[in-house]
Amino acid sequence: MGLGHSHGPGDGRHAHHAHDAPASDRSAARARSARNLWIAFLLNLAFSILEVFGGLWTNSVAILADALHDFGDCMTLGLALLMQRLAARGGDAKFSYGYQRFSLLAAFLNGVILAVGATWIFFEAIPRLLAPEPVYAPGMLAMAALGVLFNGAAALRLHGGASLNERLASWHLWEDVLGWIAVLVAAAFVHFTGLHVVDPLLSIVFNLFILYNVIRLLYSVTRVFLQSVPDSVELAHIETEMRALPHVEAVHDTRLWSLDGESHVLSAHVVVGADRSADEIFAVKKSIKRMLRAHAIEHATIEIERPEEDCRPDSAPTH
Repeated sequence: MGLGHSHGPGDGRHAHHAHDAPASDRSAARARSARNLWIAFLLNLAFSILEVFGGLWTNSVAILADALHDFGDCMTLGLALLMQRLAARGGDAKFSYGYQRFSLLAAFLNGVILAVGATWIFFEAIPRLLAPEPVYAPGMLAMAALGVLFNGAAALRLHGGASLNERLASWHLWEDVLGWIAVLVAAAFVHFTGLHVVDPLLSIVFNLFILYNVIRLLYSVTRVFLQSVPDSVELAHIETEMRALPHVEAVHDTRLWSLDGESHVLSAHVVVGADRSADEIFAVKKSIKRMLRAHAIEHATIEIERPEEDCRPDSAPTH
């Protein structure tokens, strides 16, 4: 998208035109993306319901654990669909920054639901680890084959998608395909060896994987809610780049945070020389915002100050 490099004035104009694709093309891409996500969502939901009955039929907690995982995928795909629509909505009188942060709230709720479900699976699997119960291996084999088929079809539908939502969902579904291949191998192992302990072992491995990713998700979401500096941007480096621009004498009170983990916001006080004209000040702000776009910072508020200006509130103590 041209955000990874700095541009001169000519390059900046060229990049601007590159972003301004015809509205009809953008609309068609959004519609295609939404359609692909809908199909993947329906495939995943249908199979998740089938998995619950299949897990009860085969007496397999490994399949029930994966059913939990697939219901989590359904929530993820549902969120992707919702965000696909909300992403087009800009700021309004109630949400001046727009609606990006709703995705964070939904991600947090999804993480809590998955964590509770994974805990339930542990309570089911650990007793079976100590006293294994027989499972119906042929049924597990059939469910695993269906898992590869359904998840593979959904992943292929999203493979090569243009939107970030499609690409992330596609990788998640390919991950599920690999998980079902593991169930297929485990079911064959149980069928030929009679070692039913493999089933609760596999369910525990699935749950450890789920909890690991849920904890990572909740940690990332919490950091964004607490307005930490995004991992992809180094604040000191940003300030150094701003100070290196023509006419900039100092930079202070820089604040950098993220709206949703992808769209970042910055505010800064920039000191310029007392003899700088209005045109030169305008050029400083324009240069700063062009530089910030290269770091995926979409919203920037730059307060220009003179060297003798005290930007502290009148009530602030002097030192």
